[in-house]
Amino acid sequence: MNLENIKFDEKGLIPAIVQDYGSKEVLTLAYMNEESLKKSLETEETWFYSRSRQELWHKGATSGNTQRIVEMRLDCDQDAIVVLVEPAGPACHNGTFTCFTEKVEQGDRSDATLSSSTDRETADRFAIINELEKVIAERQAERPEGSYTTYLFDEGVDKILKKVGEEAAEVIIAAKNRSKEELTWESADLLYHWLVLLREQELPLDAVLKRLAERHGS
Repeated sequence: MNLENIKFDEKGLIPAIVQDYGSKEVLTLAYMNEESLKKSLETEETWFYSRSRQELWHKGATSGNTQRIVEMRLDCDQDAIVVLVEPAGPACHNGTFTCFTEKVEQGDRSDATLSSSTDRETADRFAIINELEKVIAERQAERPEGSYTTYLFDEGVDKILKKVGEEAAEVIIAAKNRSKEELTWESADLLYHWLVLLREQELPLDAVLKRLAERHGS
């Protein structure tokens, strides 16, 4: 990244969109000046410039909820930056995984281009995977009480691996039993625990999909 080409605004700032590397959830919008950007690049953790306090701040310096930078991308005009991170906890000062928790109500969608239920089902085929990734990432960051996902993360990798192994065995048994209902149920359990394992290992699902694509093309 060539800092000389970055277009800071008249106040010497550039908007930084922070995004979770694994789930691709947008976590927050902050601002960087040249100094905080340099510190972010040097330390591989996010540093921002507070417009209200007019000073640099290191994300997680007091809370411990740091953000390890995986990748930084400039937009085509080089006046905005996306920061892909692996967060050590919630991004928001309210204790939530993302600062963007308030939904804006949308109007009537009767004129949507996806006119048939078949079209919608095709478009939304993998929507639940995206939703699961998001929820699992939130549970890891926020650790709400009573959540089974929280329990798994609290118990650690050995417990998660045990569950993946158990569910894989259940899938095999269901297939041997020729029970589609049982196989559907156990496959869903296996997929869920596998996604939890990927999150615990800080391995994005995109990396697995990329490898599949590479194999398909070979």
